[in-house]
Amino acid sequence: MSIKIIGAGFPRTGTTTLKGSLESLGFKHVYHMKELLVNPNMLHYWQTLAETGDTDWESLYQGYDATVDFPGYPWYKEHMKKYPDAKVILTVRDFEAWYKSVDSTVFRAGPQTPAEKIKMMGKLLFSARARKVVKCIKFFKKIFFANKLQGKFEEKEFARKTWEDHIANVKATVPKDKLLVYDVRDGWGPLCRFLGVPEPAEPLPHLNKKENFKEMLPQLMKGKMV
Repeated sequence: MSIKIIGAGFPRTGTTTLKGSLESLGFKHVYHMKELLVNPNMLHYWQTLAETGDTDWESLYQGYDATVDFPGYPWYKEHMKKYPDAKVILTVRDFEAWYKSVDSTVFRAGPQTPAEKIKMMGKLLFSARARKVVKCIKFFKKIFFANKLQGKFEEKEFARKTWEDHIANVKATVPKDKLLVYDVRDGWGPLCRFLGVPEPAEPLPHLNKKENFKEMLPQLMKGKMV
């Protein structure tokens, strides 16, 4: 299946909302980090892409026609090469709000207290699925926090520069007629005009707010799509 939409925005920039919106507009399935956590056996496709710049695209995206968020966004250029007719959507938001959201969610994903760590050790001991999901989370943290942010996320101004550089690089790379720089707070209008489709009557679905993250992650680890 050919990918029609490539998401180039960082995590926590409204990518879950974009996924839901695209699916409401008729894109059958939109790949997102949630998909990987529910199907952790897919990790090897992304590891191969990270190591070689290529992967078995057909097997990876069987049944999908769009991709947003991690794990796709770091390789948006490779996606563009593979799917030259696809459009690119760069989700953005206010940096301060983004930084706070990342700090309170994905940066602290996983057990934090001694009791939580002991509980997680028990899960890993008895659950092969949990071990695979943890590998996916470690892959994300390696690519995003260790590599992209060079282990300096807590240095706020460094994170700001990384954020700004990424946005500038996407704008410089993607032809203007194929790029939408999109803040989900702007609603259906910009998205529907870019895609050439009518606006739905219902409001844009605002999903995966930070207050829902702690409840969502355990469900994804169990293989339940939320």
